[in-house]
Amino acid sequence: MRKRFKSPSLKRRRIKPLCYISLLRQQSFHSLPPPISLRSRLARHLLPSELSSRPLHRLQTPQRLLHVAIRLRLDLPPSHQHPIELLAESEELSFGSGVGKPEQIHLAFEDKVNGMRVTFVAGDGEERFVRYGEGKERLGNSAPARGVRYEREHMCNAPANITIGWRDPGWIFYAVMKNLNGGVRYYYQVGSDSKGWSEIHSFIARDVYAEETIAFMFGDMGCATPYTTFIRTQDESISTLKWILRDIEALGDKPALVSHIGDISYARGYSWVWDEFFAQIEPVASRVPYHVCIGNHEYDFPAQPWKPDWAAWTYGNDGGGECGVPYSMRFNMPGNSSEPTGTKAPPTRNLYYSYDVGSVHFVYISTETNFLKGGRQYEFVKRDLESVDRENTPFVVVQGHRPMYTTSNEVRDAMIRQKMVEHLEPLFVENDVTLALWGHVHRYERFCPMRNNTCGKLWRGSPVHLVIGMAGQDWQPIWEPRPNHHPGLPIFPQPEQSMYRTGEFGYTRLVANKEKLTVSFVGNHDGEVHDTVEMLVSGEVISGSKEDTVNTVAASATLVGKAESNVSWYVKGAGLMVMGVLLGFIIGFFTKGKKGSSSGTRWIPVKNEETWYWRSEST
Repeated sequence: MRKRFKSPSLKRRRIKPLCYISLLRQQSFHSLPPPISLRSRLARHLLPSELSSRPLHRLQTPQRLLHVAIRLRLDLPPSHQHPIELLAESEELSFGSGVGKPEQIHLAFEDKVNGMRVTFVAGDGEERFVRYGEGKERLGNSAPARGVRYEREHMCNAPANITIGWRDPGWIFYAVMKNLNGGVRYYYQVGSDSKGWSEIHSFIARDVYAEETIAFMFGDMGCATPYTTFIRTQDESISTLKWILRDIEALGDKPALVSHIGDISYARGYSWVWDEFFAQIEPVASRVPYHVCIGNHEYDFPAQPWKPDWAAWTYGNDGGGECGVPYSMRFNMPGNSSEPTGTKAPPTRNLYYSYDVGSVHFVYISTETNFLKGGRQYEFVKRDLESVDRENTPFVVVQGHRPMYTTSNEVRDAMIRQKMVEHLEPLFVENDVTLALWGHVHRYERFCPMRNNTCGKLWRGSPVHLVIGMAGQDWQPIWEPRPNHHPGLPIFPQPEQSMYRTGEFGYTRLVANKEKLTVSFVGNHDGEVHDTVEMLVSGEVISGSKEDTVNTVAASATLVGKAESNVSWYVKGAGLMVMGVLLGFIIGFFTKGKKGSSSGTRWIPVKNEETWYWRSEST
């Protein structure tokens, strides 16, 4: 006789109208293909807390290997159906059924400078609100939240639009807290009396006149999950968020913001990963505005409308068939930029926009949609940069996903980089962009002030470029060798334009006032600063000179070269590589020493990927 299986914790997500909890006997366990185990099928659709709380999860014994399975109307192969014994049948599982409390709370700037938008998710479309005030016991202001949702048929390709990838996302709510006083801490919670309220969070209101601007910036982070899935997740993202949260807490009542420049959750068509991502960032995103721009893993799909002939083979299915829909609906950035998806889905939003904070004008662009001269995005960037008030915001920071400059061997993006230099760089140069930040390449790299692939002395007319895609994704591209590479040298010598590069995970910290903008790279293995560059309002870029860098590199015994005069040192470095542990000791010693001895008037020395691999094994 079948028993009804009831569990409140299993009623968090809609899976299918009918789900079966089954036990797999030992004789069929070894016949299951490893990547698609029954445990994986369950794990892909439940939260970690739900998995760990399942009583059936503890039924494994030496005599009988039992795996829990949810048959998502994706029948197991015939060879696996025979030994399965049905023990219980569940009720319908749906998002937030009977619960309704908000989750996945995150903030963003609103178009008006005295507003703050809060976005959250709930299990139904019933009315929700945000209430807020200047004290936990004084939440006297209230604003309604608007609920929206997206459906499976809005997805454009597999796996996003088939059962294996789709899961009900619930209802996404937006609300705006208005008439805020800049620099003041506000407390807020979201929800309703009938469905329940979230816990009380707080944030510092945006202050366009702030004496100091603080931002935490990175790309390509993703999220981590503690169980086996069909796709890889990004464990290092936990460390990135840990150190950023440390920094935010240390700020006290100073306002800050986060910029995540593309490749957000790496859901790639598996919608449950978005839930995991927002749960992971909530401790940060509920305290400071969390701003994003779109990357290839949010939008990329074969039939996207903008697919020019010169880059036809660049675009594939990196987005897993999502065609930008979860990204567009789960975030709500300032501005109203959008482009058609070419499918039944609503237009893709959050593509290009800008805002001011203190002394910095921040610009976000989309490298996934048309940026060529004559297009809507190009015209936006042109008008925006030309209209910046340099008296109030002397520094301009542009951010996008695919890099204009990188020394990593990303052959597929070569034509996009070329077109960016041809069409966008002139706008950056003519309008004195201070700093350009890029993701996509999962490394940190800082360039000299650049114009047409040539180093300049000032950031005015030659923006400083940084690649900051090192926040979590662990697939690493290789460095690009010089065209005149000599077989006797290390395979990936560092080009002259690259001032510092490393394969270490981490994030960047931006601090600016009216006189100076400083960007620091913080490494995840120790939470310490490993590279810094300063840009003065005069246009000067401080941290030393190219000659200082070359001399310090030779002294610190790193294996990445800077010039042909270092040939003899490269040979010695190659010999040291064979010495294994001794090499690690030498590099570790000098790396530790250079951190303590670097001054503000010198470029911080080059650190190569071999150094990071040794250090990661020792921590």
